Amino acid sequence: MESMGKKKPRPRRSFTPEFKAEIVELCRRGDRSAGQIAKDFDLTETAVRDWVKQAEVDAGESDGLTSIERGELAALRRENRCLREDVDILKRATAFFAKETR
Repeated sequence: MESMGKKKPRPRRSFTPEFKAEIVELCRRGDRSAGQIAKDFDLTETAVRDWVKQAEVDAGESDGLTSIERGELAALRRENRCLREDVDILKRATAFFAKETR
């Protein structure tokens, strides 16, 4: 009874930049709505709208972070997290050895 009405989450899929560009181009033509294109290609409407929005940002048509900037930001956040972990380890090691020498 618990599973009634609950849909299984869709497995996460990844798409090539070329495929995304094709979908964006179909949306820009205006022949069909983003919702109809999403249904035709078994995609979520939200994903299609996000791809179109990101393409507009990348083309300079609207404000926001470009794909390249998003990639750089993600890399910097990963590096920052690693550096913070390193500093935390060094702090603990310093405290440990300071306690040992007393």
